[in-house]
Amino acid sequence: MASFLSVCLLFLSVYTADGYLEYMTFRCEFTSSELKDIQYINSYYYNKLEDIRFDSRVGKFVGYTEHGVYNAENWNKDPSQLAQMRAAKETYCQYNIKNYEQETLPFSAKPYVRLHSTVSPSGSHPAMLVCSVYEFYPKLIKVSWIRNGQEVTSDVTSSEELADRDWYYQVHSHLEYTPRSGDKISCMVEHVSLGEPLVTAWDPSMPESERNKVAIGAAGLILGLTLSLAGFIYYKRKSRGRILVPSH
Repeated sequence: MASFLSVCLLFLSVYTADGYLEYMTFRCEFTSSELKDIQYINSYYYNKLEDIRFDSRVGKFVGYTEHGVYNAENWNKDPSQLAQMRAAKETYCQYNIKNYEQETLPFSAKPYVRLHSTVSPSGSHPAMLVCSVYEFYPKLIKVSWIRNGQEVTSDVTSSEELADRDWYYQVHSHLEYTPRSGDKISCMVEHVSLGEPLVTAWDPSMPESERNKVAIGAAGLILGLTLSLAGFIYYKRKSRGRILVPSH
C-alpha cells in the first residue's frame, strides 16, 4: 500500500497590543492513498508555543500550558463545538486532500538523502548525525529519526524547508547522540512523491577515502618499522664481525 504524508494548512494569526502573536493552524495528515487513518489536527499557538490542540484521534481538546488547560477544559464542555471538530476529519480533510492530490501529485519530485556525521556543537553528546534531504517538491515533507526500531523525539533539531534552485526544496535534520555498540540508526523521509517512506541507514564505518588514508598510514608505519629492524640486524651482524685490537 502506498504511504504518504500530506498536509492542508489554514493559517490564521492575530497580533495583540502587547506585541505577542496568537495563531492557529488546521492540518490533515494521512498515510494511505485510500485516505485511511486520516487525522485532523487543530493547533493553537501563543507566542510561538503550542498551548492547545484538538486531535481527531483523541476526540477532544488538550492543553499544554496552564492557560491552555483552562481553555481546553471549557471548550470540551461544549457538545456542539466538539461535534463540529470531530466532523472536520470528513468535512474538511477528505475534500481538500483529494484536491491536493489531483493538483500536486503529477508535478511532484522525489527527494534524495545524504546522511553524514559531524561534531556536536553543544558538547552534551560526542556525535551528531545530519540528514540532508534535497530537490523535492512540493514543500511539505516529514523527516524523522529511527533508533533501534523506535522513533527518536529528543535531541533532534530540524531546519525549515529551504527554497532550492528550480522550485525544489531542501531540509536538514540533526540528531545528537551518544554512540552505543550495536546501535542501528536511520533517517526516514515521508513525502507525497514517494510510494513508501524513504529510509536511509547510518553506516558507522568510515568512508572509503578515510579508510584509504588509514591504510596508507598503516603501510607507511609497517614499512618504517621493517626498515628500522633490518638496519638494526645489519648493525648487530657487522659489530660481531669486527676484530678488536688491544691498545698499548
